[in-house]
Amino acid sequence: MSQTSLDDDELFGEAATEMRSDVEASLAEAREALPDADAVWDVAADNTLGVLNALKTALDVGDAEDHLRDAKKWYTMGERADAFEDADDLAEEIEEIAALIEDVDDAREQVGDLTSTIPQLRSTLESFEDEADADADADTDADAEEAEA
Repeated sequence: MSQTSLDDDELFGEAATEMRSDVEASLAEAREALPDADAVWDVAADNTLGVLNALKTALDVGDAEDHLRDAKKWYTMGERADAFEDADDLAEEIEEIAALIEDVDDAREQVGDLTSTIPQLRSTLESFEDEADADADADTDADAEEAEA
């Protein structure tokens, strides 16, 4: 085997190691960018809308999607180059983080829906209560008029 061949194999091995490190680093950054569990659970506000807005903010995945994309990019490159001896752990972690990001995004969307629905529901309930009060007042006035007659 020639010296050039050994150098090429050594360089390829280094590149493969660096690629794996890049994937692992991007996955670690994606994990770090995900919302903190306590931030999602412990929200404080003066009213329901405030809680929902705080929760929606807490459910922001930040740059996690970008870091996951980088991890997928380097993983795909390494896989196609057959650079990884065993990359099942990387593939599993990529899938796990992707699923978690999707779950958080879904929850954020649902909270967003509630954020827009709750004020409208409150307004409708207030109108209903006002109508009921007006009807009760009208009945009381009618009863008073009948009693006077």
